[in-house]
Amino acid sequence: MTIPLRPLDLVGIGFGPGNLGLAIAASEHSEPLSMRFLERQSEFGWHRGMLIPDARMQISFLKDLVTLRNPSSTFSFLAYLKARGRLIDFLNRQSFFPTRIEFHDYLGWAARRFEDVVDYGADVTDIRPVEGRGEPLLEVTARRAGHTHRLLARSVVVAAGLAPHLPPGVVLSERVWHNSDLVFHIERFGREHAGTARRFVVVGAGQSAAESVEYLHRSFPSAEVHAVHDSWGYSPADDSPFANRVFDPEAAHAFHRSPPEVRERIVARHRNTNYSVVDPDLITDLYEKHYAERVAGVERLHFHRMSRVASVDTAPGGGVEVSVLSGVDGTSSTLVADSLVYATGYRSRDPGRLLGGGLVAERGADGTIPVGPDYRLPVTGSAAPIFVQGATERTHGLASTLLSNVAERSGEILAAVLGHRAGLTYAAASAVSS
Repeated sequence: MTIPLRPLDLVGIGFGPGNLGLAIAASEHSEPLSMRFLERQSEFGWHRGMLIPDARMQISFLKDLVTLRNPSSTFSFLAYLKARGRLIDFLNRQSFFPTRIEFHDYLGWAARRFEDVVDYGADVTDIRPVEGRGEPLLEVTARRAGHTHRLLARSVVVAAGLAPHLPPGVVLSERVWHNSDLVFHIERFGREHAGTARRFVVVGAGQSAAESVEYLHRSFPSAEVHAVHDSWGYSPADDSPFANRVFDPEAAHAFHRSPPEVRERIVARHRNTNYSVVDPDLITDLYEKHYAERVAGVERLHFHRMSRVASVDTAPGGGVEVSVLSGVDGTSSTLVADSLVYATGYRSRDPGRLLGGGLVAERGADGTIPVGPDYRLPVTGSAAPIFVQGATERTHGLASTLLSNVAERSGEILAAVLGHRAGLTYAAASAVSS
């Protein structure tokens, strides 16, 4: 791919749900927009390693890629169900929450309609300003199939996704996993050690941790599963109607307008909507399983309250030796396990890491980037705008890395991209007339 003579209106970095929603918004707009997306993965995928059978979404299907922005869109979840011939069947379930596997299929169904504007297997290395072309432009460089590719863009949207988070010093291996790849690891482990698994340890207190415990317990019927968390037990997620307003599109703008101390208070008071909390039905299911095992006198589920992993060593035979320290009485216990799973969350990737050629992201005293209300990245070195999806919890609130606001956020970013293009057109016309 050589640098085209005519720059693109938009280049998107990453093609997960965020930039997929943006591509849909652009395709539905009355003004044609030239665009291309660069995605590191070899095909479309969204948290494939946590596509646990029967695990459900925790947001309504109406918070899909488009409905809150355009209820009549042909890219809605309902349109997907109609295309798949399951609309009536889904309605008969009388539930707002599809399974995660079904929602992933919906996302892939939508993504396949944009294969002509997506380069998969493209790893973006940097974004640089371009001079001497008569308008502010950005050059996006990527490596794909061993070759360097470059695109010119009037606007860039970075949606680099999340990176698995691990405690300091933790090194992943064949026996030490992060839950982001849990399904793949369980499939491999089941093939290689079918019938011999004896014990697993899961670290974490949130939804992913509880799902990992349940899935391991289900997948290996003769194995123990030990849950290690720093609380007395799993806490239920607050998904009550008033609490859910913290995820409303307007809440993101109200959050951005608030002073720092108010932002901190909002996040602190509503962490129980999203962080270290579990769906109440799953809590009940795990408790019932645990209680039934106690009645039967054969316990496979074990819960280590107010505890943490103090050390991890290789055990004889290839497993892991996990030292668990109790915060209640200070005692230590050693678990020899087939595998240790860290369900310790994710962190947003720093969008400023891709900037080069004199582009510099402005940062606050705490090192974070004060992203603008329209999700524009504040940079020096070019007048061409760079927008971000994700990495905005500090500026836009708890919903910034979630699916809840993809539809509305896509429309807002598209409006800013089109506004920038219109400004360039006006400036060019003024220069000619003068």
